[in-house]
Amino acid sequence: MSSEKINGLLNKLEAHIENHTVSNPKISKSGIAWHIDHSLKVINRVCETLQASDPETYRNNFSLLGKIFFTLGFFPRGKAKAPKYVIPPETILKEDLISQLQLARTNVNTIDDLHKDAYFKHPFFGNVNSKRIYRFLELHTNHHVKIINDIVTKK
Repeated sequence: MSSEKINGLLNKLEAHIENHTVSNPKISKSGIAWHIDHSLKVINRVCETLQASDPETYRNNFSLLGKIFFTLGFFPRGKAKAPKYVIPPETILKEDLISQLQLARTNVNTIDDLHKDAYFKHPFFGNVNSKRIYRFLELHTNHHVKIINDIVTKK
């Protein structure tokens, strides 16, 4: 797996920045800006955590739940709560989305150069190492892209 899929999803997020003020409470209590901001915060925080991690301390404790979701290829809606550090602010500016997007593109390009046991600790899945990171970012970002698409298309 490579950064191509993640970059494709970043392009989809970027295409929705123009709709950042749109919301649809029937689909999600959060608007498009929230989903874009959250997705970008996750990508950036995960990449920064991987870069700062000590591969010597990695241990494979990837959970059964993680294996199930990674195999199924999706996350169910409305089941998880985002950790505080990836929750968007109350006011989300278009400029902030654009700058986070640029940072995400840079960060994603660092993944291939990381040690295979660079990792971050996921609250439900356990340690996710760089070998699994593309799949995690793909599933998580795609989850939010689908919600954004539904906000835009379903009345």
